[in-house]
Amino acid sequence: MPETPLILAIDNGTQSIRALLFDTRGNLLGKGKQEIEPYFSEQPGWAEQHPEYFWDNLGIACQQLWQTTSARPQQVVGVTVTTQRGTVVNLDREGKPLRPAIIWLDQRHARVDGAVKGPWGWLFKLARLEETIGRFREKTQANWIAQNQTDIWAKTHKYLLLSGYLNYRLTGEYRDSTGSQVGYLPFDYKRQRWAGPRDFKWQVMPVTPGMLPELIPPGEQIGTLLPEAAAHLGLPGGLPVIAAASDKACEILGSGGLSPETGCMSYGTTATINTTNARYVEPTRFMPPYPSALPGHYSTEVMIYRGFWMVSWFKREFGLREQKLAEQKGIEPEALFDELVNAVPPGSMGLMLQPYWSPGVRQPGPEAKGSIIGFGDVHTRAHVYRAILEGLAYALKEGKERIEKRSGQAIKRLRVAGGGSQSDAAMQLTADIFGLPAERPHTYETSGLGAAIDAAVGLGLHPDFDTAVTAMTRTGRVFEPNPEASALYQRLYREVYQDMYPRLQPLYKKIREITGYPR
Repeated sequence: MPETPLILAIDNGTQSIRALLFDTRGNLLGKGKQEIEPYFSEQPGWAEQHPEYFWDNLGIACQQLWQTTSARPQQVVGVTVTTQRGTVVNLDREGKPLRPAIIWLDQRHARVDGAVKGPWGWLFKLARLEETIGRFREKTQANWIAQNQTDIWAKTHKYLLLSGYLNYRLTGEYRDSTGSQVGYLPFDYKRQRWAGPRDFKWQVMPVTPGMLPELIPPGEQIGTLLPEAAAHLGLPGGLPVIAAASDKACEILGSGGLSPETGCMSYGTTATINTTNARYVEPTRFMPPYPSALPGHYSTEVMIYRGFWMVSWFKREFGLREQKLAEQKGIEPEALFDELVNAVPPGSMGLMLQPYWSPGVRQPGPEAKGSIIGFGDVHTRAHVYRAILEGLAYALKEGKERIEKRSGQAIKRLRVAGGGSQSDAAMQLTADIFGLPAERPHTYETSGLGAAIDAAVGLGLHPDFDTAVTAMTRTGRVFEPNPEASALYQRLYREVYQDMYPRLQPLYKKIREITGYPR
C-alpha cells in the first residue's frame, strides 16, 4: 500500500516558527515549534531581527518535527511557506542580508520631502488625501533606509518581504507569492501585480522594479528545493516549493473562508476580521483589500493593531498568580484565565474598553488612544481582563458592520482562529456580542493548513480549491450565542461603545497637542 503523501508547511509567525506536516485530509501529523524573539530594539520604537535568525530557527523547528513524528521525510511531496506580513529584507548581489530585517511592528518614521508631484499630487489634494499619503510615505521602510543608511540602500540588489527571503533560501529563486504582498511596496492590490510605471508609489519610494521578486499566484510552483536547503529541513532535495500567502490570508483559507458570507476572525497579535471576495471591496475608502490565499480573490480586512497583544500584556502585568498556579498544577494557564473571565458577568459590570492601544492607526483616526471607562469600587483585575476581551470583540463587530456596508453582503457565520480562539470564554463572549454562532476550526494551525491547501492544489493532490477546502477543513466546537447576554451586549455596543470614540476624540486631540504622542 503506498504511503500517504504529506505537505510540509512552514509558518513563520511573530512569536514562533512552526514546521507542520499535513495530509490531504487536513490532518496535522507532525509539528515542530520553535519560539523566537520577535525583535530587538537599538532605538526606541525600532523592531528588527536578523534574517538568518529566522532561517536558523526554521531549521530547528524542522529538527523538532522529525524528532516527534512517526511520519517519514520521504512521504513529503512538497514544501510551502507562510509568514508574518510587512517584514522587509535587503539583500546584496550575493543574496546576503545587508542589515537586520525591519519587522512589521517597527514604529520609525521616514522624512517626507515635499508633496507628490504631477497629476497624482493634484488628485490627492483634491481628494484631501495628502495626510494619508504622507503617513504612507513616513511608514515606508525603504524611504527610511534610503534617507538614513544611504550606503546600504546603494548596495541593495533585492528588496524582499520575509516570505520572499525564505523562498529564496529554499529555492535560490527571487520569487514570491502575490498572496504575501502586504506592506509598503509598489504593489497594485486591485490587479495583484507590481504597480504600473505611472503609479504614484514609484515616485514616493526609492524601490526600482529590478529590486523586486517575480510574483507567482498562490498554488503555483516557485521552484525546487536546493540540496543545502533540503538538508536544513531534513528532506530529500528537488522537492517542489509551492507559493502560499501571508499568515492572515492562509488563516482564512485554513478556516474554510471562501465566501463573503463567512467572517473569519483572527485573535492573534493583531486581531482581524476578514471576508473572502471575488470583487475588489475596500473595507475603508482608499484602503485596499489584501490579496487572498485563494488566487484572484481579495481579503476584505479590518484590523485591530496589537489586538491580542493586550491579552498578553495583561497576563504579563497582572497574571503571574495564574501562571505560577498553572505550572504547579501542570495545566495550561488559559484554563485559569478562563476562570477569571467566567467569574465576571457579561458586560463586566459596566467597565467598557476601547482597544486603540497603538499609536498612528488610521482607523478610527491617527490621534486615537486606548480607553477604559466605567470604573467603580466593585471592579477587580478579572473585570479588566473580561473588558479587554469584550472591547476587542466590540471593535471587530464594528469592523464586521463596515465590511457588510461596503460589500452589500451580510456575514452569516463566524470562524475564529488564532491564539485567543483557544479560550472557551473568549469564544462564548464573541458569539454573544456578535449574536452569531462562533465556530472554532478543527485545528489550531489554520495558517499552516491554509498554506498546505495552496500546496495540495498546486501539487495536484486535489483538483481545485473548492474540493481541497471541503476535504481539508472542518468545524470543531461551535459556541452558540446566549440570548440574554446578546441582548445586554447589543445595548452596551449601540448605546455606549459606539459613542465612546466620538465623545473622546476631542480629548485625544488635546492629549496629542499637549504631549506630542501619538506622533
